[in-house]
Amino acid sequence: MQIGVFGTRGFPGIQGGVERHCECIYPRMARQQDVRVTLYRRRPYVRSTATYAGITFRDLPSTRVKGLEAFLHSFLAALDCLRRRPDVVHIHNIGPGFFAPLLRLFGLRVVLTYHSANYEHSKWNAAERTFLRLCEAIALSTAHAIIFVNRFQMEKYADGIRRKSHYIPNGIDAPAPISGTAFLDQHGLAPGRYLLAAGRITHEKGFDLLIDAYINTRTDCKLAIAGGVESEQEYARRLRDAADPQRVVFTGYANRAEMNELYTHAALFVLPSRSEGFPIVLLEAMSYGLPVVASDIPATHLVELPDDCYFPAGDAKALREALEQKLAAEPHRMTYDMAAFDWDTVAARTLDVCRCVASPHKLKAL
Repeated sequence: MQIGVFGTRGFPGIQGGVERHCECIYPRMARQQDVRVTLYRRRPYVRSTATYAGITFRDLPSTRVKGLEAFLHSFLAALDCLRRRPDVVHIHNIGPGFFAPLLRLFGLRVVLTYHSANYEHSKWNAAERTFLRLCEAIALSTAHAIIFVNRFQMEKYADGIRRKSHYIPNGIDAPAPISGTAFLDQHGLAPGRYLLAAGRITHEKGFDLLIDAYINTRTDCKLAIAGGVESEQEYARRLRDAADPQRVVFTGYANRAEMNELYTHAALFVLPSRSEGFPIVLLEAMSYGLPVVASDIPATHLVELPDDCYFPAGDAKALREALEQKLAAEPHRMTYDMAAFDWDTVAARTLDVCRCVASPHKLKAL
């Protein structure tokens, strides 16, 4: 079975939750002898020459201009899919899903994975949010099957959409603790003496709220924020202006080994997001047994956390109080039930959906 994939910037070594999701499922799917994946990457982001058995990368032109990047690349990828005619086209997220009708018009089968409601992000203006809602309506109505990583998002839609939808959450790899501290040393961090937050530096991740809460928190632990800056340079500048450079460390983009080191030695993980699809970084932090403080949004209730782990989204005072409560406890590691979040299972279930879409007579048996 041939699977064409677009709607992601690509992998490996490219920042983003969708990118991490793709990096974890497609190499697993391609281990099946009858599966070959063609994944369309956005050329400006590609840095690695790594190869994967069963996966062909096609690096197409794109731009880093907000609003045009995904649209242009998805259009080119859709045209190439029309030429190559894979058995299934797997589209990630609602913006690229705008091209699902074009693919269907020419007889191709389409699976959509819905990661997040992008129109909720403040970086978009009113016209752009309206267009993304249009993309959502088009993608949901025309995809043959839909995968939601967030079951609360799936439950919002009418029966006709839910009947062809499947809840498949994000997953985690087994934790890989790192005893060394080279990355910590590089950034002036000491094991057990820092709070960790991670994600792309964007407004919806709530790092401004975290810094506001942290600078008023009574602690000698530093705050480490791991994540790269892309289009929101002005927001990143405001974060740096608000932060005490002696207490707040911006590590920039951290690769897998560096993130493992940060998870291994952190005292506490904080997820201050205003909006999320299903935050993989939260799952990863939990897999390392880190105590967690997370904003009370639907996505953070996809996992089982004690009530005292949550604070009202957008409330800096409540976040400060939650941080102080957690930091007042003796240093410890938590035990969470992570059995439902396994990348092998995620990949297998995703492949099942693709197989059934490629063979319509199997759809009822899924």
